[in-house]
Amino acid sequence: MGTISLGILYVSFTFFSLIASMVVRFMGSKNAVLLGTSGYWLFIAANLKPTWYTMVPASLYLGFAASIIWVGQGTYLTSTARSQARDYHLHEGTVIGKFNGEFWGMFASHQFVGNLISLAILRNGAGGTTSGTTLLLTVFLCSMTLGTILMCFLSKRVDRGEEGPKDSSFGLCSSLISLLKSVITPLLDVRMLLIIPLIAYSGLQQAFVWAEFTKEIVSPALGVSGVGGSMAVYGAFDAICSITAGRLTSGMSSITWIVSAGLSLQAVVFLWILKYSSTSGVLGILYPLLMAAMLGIGDGVINTQLSALIGILFKHDTEGAFAQLKVWQSASIAVVFFLNPYISLQAMVAIMLAALVLAAGGFLVLTIQIEKAFSSPS
Repeated sequence: MGTISLGILYVSFTFFSLIASMVVRFMGSKNAVLLGTSGYWLFIAANLKPTWYTMVPASLYLGFAASIIWVGQGTYLTSTARSQARDYHLHEGTVIGKFNGEFWGMFASHQFVGNLISLAILRNGAGGTTSGTTLLLTVFLCSMTLGTILMCFLSKRVDRGEEGPKDSSFGLCSSLISLLKSVITPLLDVRMLLIIPLIAYSGLQQAFVWAEFTKEIVSPALGVSGVGGSMAVYGAFDAICSITAGRLTSGMSSITWIVSAGLSLQAVVFLWILKYSSTSGVLGILYPLLMAAMLGIGDGVINTQLSALIGILFKHDTEGAFAQLKVWQSASIAVVFFLNPYISLQAMVAIMLAALVLAAGGFLVLTIQIEKAFSSPS
């Protein structure tokens, strides 16, 4: 049930991301983020009594909630960074990179903190008991509730491209036209088409870690109980590198070097996995943890730089650009979850390497185009 419900979640996420930009424009980014938290709360609550009748509706609704919370988050953070740069006369690209680095660093730390909490609550075999699982989910619900309350104190953003609720006379025909524009317009931009392979790869590599790496590499070497520890290592390096990459971001040139380094590091891991065979002793424990750290570094770099890149390049349609980010990211994640039971680790790694090469190629062409645009005389 778990893998199928996650697959349903990400299919729903993909579909609703197509309309998320319009919802965020209508509600405003702060209100969209607040509404989005309800989906996570209900999904955690559904896990207290996991049946098809609770998990499927919760997964479908979380797909909608996640689409608007992530588009709202990207829009809100970019708007805040632009205001900071404008008010204090700072370089916009540097501020956007720094803000995204700090956000993704804090976000990635949930892998570290969450796995440590799970390890503490479910230790000594409590993971198989109803009381241990219930306590863990209750802790997560309390954390979710606290986060929602804190979000209420966010200031509303009034920036170009973001609007509050529209008049109720806004007609159905106009709504449909607006929806079509929000979906199609970003795809008419060559820059977006060149970024899409990198976006899709970012989703694939995340799902690979969750679905394949933990099952095929970590569990045989460290046991099921070691999965939490390896994911804590993954999250710690993800968080550190997100903050570091954000602070090093100053524009397209720095983004190019940082993304290239992250992709190269993950390519090394995938090639290593193709040749990898589990060993005993200290190295048998160390190797999966080292792989987790390297994958975490790559994930932190890619997430931070993608968000900064979209914020820098798509100033006039921030909501639409971030919606495309979540459409392609969630679609690729759903593909991995649905394929996971049917293909081998080697086949999945081959897919990852092919996607990585395609992403690197598209990103390289984008970089060359942008450099030509800046270097050409006006």
